[in-house]
Amino acid sequence: MTCSSPNSHLVGLIGSGIRESLTPAMHEREGEFHDMRYVYKRIDFSELDVDSSSLPELLTAAERMSFTGLNITHPCKQEIIQYLDDISDEAASIGAVNTVVLTAKGRVGYNTDGAAFLKSFQLELGQQPTDHIVLFGAGGAGTAIAHVMAGRLAKRLTVFDIRRERARKLVDVLRRKYPGLSVEVGDDKRAAVSVANGVINATPIGMASEPGMVLSPKLLRPTMWVADAIYFPIETELLRIAKTIECPTMNGGRMAVFQAADAFHLFTGVRPDSDRMLQHFDSLVRENRETAQQGVV
Repeated sequence: MTCSSPNSHLVGLIGSGIRESLTPAMHEREGEFHDMRYVYKRIDFSELDVDSSSLPELLTAAERMSFTGLNITHPCKQEIIQYLDDISDEAASIGAVNTVVLTAKGRVGYNTDGAAFLKSFQLELGQQPTDHIVLFGAGGAGTAIAHVMAGRLAKRLTVFDIRRERARKLVDVLRRKYPGLSVEVGDDKRAAVSVANGVINATPIGMASEPGMVLSPKLLRPTMWVADAIYFPIETELLRIAKTIECPTMNGGRMAVFQAADAFHLFTGVRPDSDRMLQHFDSLVRENRETAQQGVV
């Protein structure tokens, strides 16, 4: 079931530790520009004290309340698939969904993460070498990123994940889909990073809710680039340290904007202005930084 008016949209974000997400504000502001009544709700496992086992209940509740659709983030991008009626070819190939459109015919899943990361990477680090990439994280975001990098840029990919079997599963899929790619599960971070052109963090480590780094700062060197899919905070500890030794870096901001723009289009059928959304995102980041410096909660 969807909202009765084409200019009225109720959407939401399902995930854990998403209190600082800027996605709701980006969507609602873009909706205003298109004269829509656009309401975006956070559905945060951390605040509701629930976990992914509540997904069926949450999806049913969203349908009953006439949600247009839902964005899906950590830790639900792979588990959500079993509760959908259909998914796009790209989402099926990747094995992860970050956008669900609720239609009269059922729940349809899409993945806008991979394309958003690739576009961001090409804009910010497009001149950097990508022969050998080390990827941290084989979950929903990591899987999407692995597919676009394997299919478009990387010649060799080393995948690390705290759940080794998950990394193995991703590597097996990539080997079948991209036979020309050299891909392996990582065993030794030091050995892998020492010969890589760059590293990508697609884990939640570094988020405001999960501070820290996926690798020792001693492994970073100026001749490598560092990309992080996280955008809250916009500068993770990993990126901050990488910048101090002059590594080329990329935060998750543009990726967040580009995936939000694609999701907005899927929800509404209206193509948003991604440049305007990026400007709004940058202003929100500045406001949050100024608020934090003032010590205001």
